[in-house]
Amino acid sequence: MSEHNDLLTLMQTRRSIRKFKPDMVPKEIIEQIVTAGSYAPTGMNRQSPIIIAVTNKEVRDQLSKLNAEISGTKNDPFYGAPVILIVLANKNSGTYIYDGSLVMENLMLAAHSLGIGSCWIHRAKEEFERPEGLEILKSLGIEGDYEGIGHCILGYVDGEYPKPLARKEDWVYYID
Repeated sequence: MSEHNDLLTLMQTRRSIRKFKPDMVPKEIIEQIVTAGSYAPTGMNRQSPIIIAVTNKEVRDQLSKLNAEISGTKNDPFYGAPVILIVLANKNSGTYIYDGSLVMENLMLAAHSLGIGSCWIHRAKEEFERPEGLEILKSLGIEGDYEGIGHCILGYVDGEYPKPLARKEDWVYYID
């Protein structure tokens, strides 16, 4: 099988994971995943996104609590995942939302290729509009007008890996 077919298989088999083991993902694997994210295409190659890799349990739990508060739940919105990759993008780029979304996809595909489960969790925008989120950016020396795009949660899958569902019939239209 060619390298390209391997990628197509990864794209077709990646699923969103919502139950993780507490085991930490090794730093080398996290680095491979974030590197893949940094190679996502961006409008005019402006590279508007940034990735914040959170493995510190205290900060992870703080973000979980904040995210749960925003969504109005008491449950962990990160499903027990030990790693959170936060993608933000600079709003001064006209394509920042798309740029950040492409980073998220690269992160999830890279994770899947390395045997790591992932899921896109929303509400990063709201988190990083609040004082707690802004304080995290400030503590890292991040300056600029950044908007939270999403959280890519990572970890080892607890249980069976979900099977892909059938695709809807009217997914694609051709004009020949």
